[in-house]
Amino acid sequence: MTQEPVDPRTLGPPMDPDVARVESAIERAEREGRFEDLPGAGKPLDLPTVHDPDWWIKQKIASGEIDSEALLPAVVLLRREFDDREATLRELLTEQAAREYAEDFTHRVHADRRANPFQRMLAPAWDADDAAAQWRALQADIQAVAVPPPAPEPERPAPRRRWWPFGRRG
Repeated sequence: MTQEPVDPRTLGPPMDPDVARVESAIERAEREGRFEDLPGAGKPLDLPTVHDPDWWIKQKIASGEIDSEALLPAVVLLRREFDDREATLRELLTEQAAREYAEDFTHRVHADRRANPFQRMLAPAWDADDAAAQWRALQADIQAVAVPPPAPEPERPAPRRRWWPFGRRG
């Protein structure tokens, strides 16, 4: 009498529906061969010697796959954006665009303050009129640099000196 192999997952209490769905998706992917050509297959994991539950994210950050800027708190990103506002204003084409940018920035600062009322570090708000005035000053600087100064008139060459120092005989 031959007995058919029994799947150990079918023994015991029934599976949670979510677990069963995930298990069936994994089995289907294995049958289709989706796990065969994965990067790093057959290579050992670079695990730390001390248990660190965040080892995988630290490894991704170190490899450059994740932008570490994205992990910073919103207030730090807003302060950096505020510090770089001059470069941003140089790229904007109109005064109205500068005003809209400052209003959007201030809106994001106030939203962050509402979301985190007890944080110690605050990003400064930016008045649209100040942004417009700063944009006009930057545009004036750009225009002053863009207009080349008038070219100096070429100097007249000095009169040629005679090679014979004495007067002509004749």
